[in-house]
Amino acid sequence: MKAASIETAEFVTNRPQSPRGEAIVRALGDRCIVLVGMMGSGKTSAGRRLADRLGLAFVDADAEIEAAHKLTISEIFATYGETYFRDGERRVVARLMTEGPKVIATGGGAFMNEQTRARIKERAVSVWLEADFDLLMRRVRKRPTRPLLQNADPEGTMRRLIAERYPIYSKADVTVSARDAHFDAVVNDLVDALHAHLIHAGDASASRSVHVALGARAYDIVIGDRVIEQAGERLAALRPKAACAIVTDANVAHIHLAALERSLTAAGVRHARIVVPPGETSKSYAQFERVCEAVIAAKIERGDFVVALGGGVVGDLAGYVAASVRRGVGFVQIPTTLLSQVDSSVGGKTGINSTHGKNLVGAFYQPALVLADTAALATLPEREFRAGYAEVAKYGLIDDRALFEWLEANWRGVFAGGPERIEAIARSCQSKADVVARDETEQGDRALLNLGHTFGHAFERLVRYDGARLVHGEGVAIGMACAFRFSSRLGLCPGQDAERAAAHLRNVGLPTRIREIPHWSADADAVLDAMYQDKKVQHGALTFILARGIGQSFIAKGVAAEDVRAYLLEELAVAAS
Repeated sequence: MKAASIETAEFVTNRPQSPRGEAIVRALGDRCIVLVGMMGSGKTSAGRRLADRLGLAFVDADAEIEAAHKLTISEIFATYGETYFRDGERRVVARLMTEGPKVIATGGGAFMNEQTRARIKERAVSVWLEADFDLLMRRVRKRPTRPLLQNADPEGTMRRLIAERYPIYSKADVTVSARDAHFDAVVNDLVDALHAHLIHAGDASASRSVHVALGARAYDIVIGDRVIEQAGERLAALRPKAACAIVTDANVAHIHLAALERSLTAAGVRHARIVVPPGETSKSYAQFERVCEAVIAAKIERGDFVVALGGGVVGDLAGYVAASVRRGVGFVQIPTTLLSQVDSSVGGKTGINSTHGKNLVGAFYQPALVLADTAALATLPEREFRAGYAEVAKYGLIDDRALFEWLEANWRGVFAGGPERIEAIARSCQSKADVVARDETEQGDRALLNLGHTFGHAFERLVRYDGARLVHGEGVAIGMACAFRFSSRLGLCPGQDAERAAAHLRNVGLPTRIREIPHWSADADAVLDAMYQDKKVQHGALTFILARGIGQSFIAKGVAAEDVRAYLLEELAVAAS
């Protein structure tokens, strides 16, 4: 049967609309971008959107072949055989690459031809859209015309093709996951990967992306230098025509707000600014009310965004506002401190403080995007950066001994701002993303992320959240050292591991003893009482994150209060270091 009206998929759009798109096109020169991968990986859908984003022409090689023969691919296979089709495919792909820069989607078998691979290497940048078996089968079942799957065992055929082709596909210049998400999200990944390959080739400090896999609420964490300048482009790609309200504090606004607003203006994103006082006191009912009213006054609708520009305080407050206004508007995190980049901006915890304790009023509300700008960290006071590092070390102490050992060897590079910094942030975000994907609302092992926090939050409460005396990361550092020493006292953890954990924290300049908190006067009973306001308390029983060793933390429920008190008496008897 003849295909009645088959047209080529080629079209031309405007020139690139973003600085990164323009940079990619400039770096391409007269080369093409060739998408390779299995049937069902989304080469055509993603390729068409990528071409539109870059202002290039798009061509589907299979559509070209169908148009030339006035037959579908299945009909060509049935009439002439696969060998004939592959020879024609090779010639079509070679021809397309001589017609100027464009995005080309190829058939699943095209890259398997050695001549085609060599030609692509000369004339194009190859991108493999890698997809797993389950995703491919879900997609191909919707289009049951794939000629290679017209047999009694399509699943077996798919597994065989994956085994044969993936080692060859892996020779592509760039690999991007064809994950189960909207194709616009995949295009964001393609732009990131192409930009890194073409602009930052060989640059270890190029941006990194971490995916938080939460189904329909999945999102990406983009980590790199000056990503604040990409915010407008990325928001416009997420939701075209969306507006935003920027929530920031007075200190951050002075340093970073202008760059963010320039980016939004350049991308045509309408925006308003809401500035709150700096510090923990902004996580209050009064500021929550003020920011909610300001967001509503800015005419932010459900399809728009609240953008948090700042540290953990701003992120927690703005996130709770986003979850509450109109029963939920879009939310984007742009964390500007190390602590917020590796911890509070990831995972969807939002909230404000109560007079009874920290973060006791709030909601789980996931962002649509996190932009972690490592250049922003250069503006941090040394104490604040060091405090944020406590959360980085935490991920190694929880369940990744290899990360902890890497930090022991590379922490100076992290502090100096070399490629080690991006690596440390990316590995920390990946650790948290993995836990959040398993346990979004802290019903299970997400509680492990609170290592050191039962102690630390109690210390913060007892100093009345006075940042001059104790900032959050310092409280966590002391809390983690206490958790390891308490574990050792209970016979759970070797003493040398407890000392090794504390020694690393001390080496980077963090406190590890309660008595190191300036003007400390609270006794063991006061600390214990403050712990009972912890969110992990269940039926009046204390829950701690304890450890059997470095990288071997676990949830300990119903810890006896007398054991905690005995440890605290012992701990408080030790003078400040």
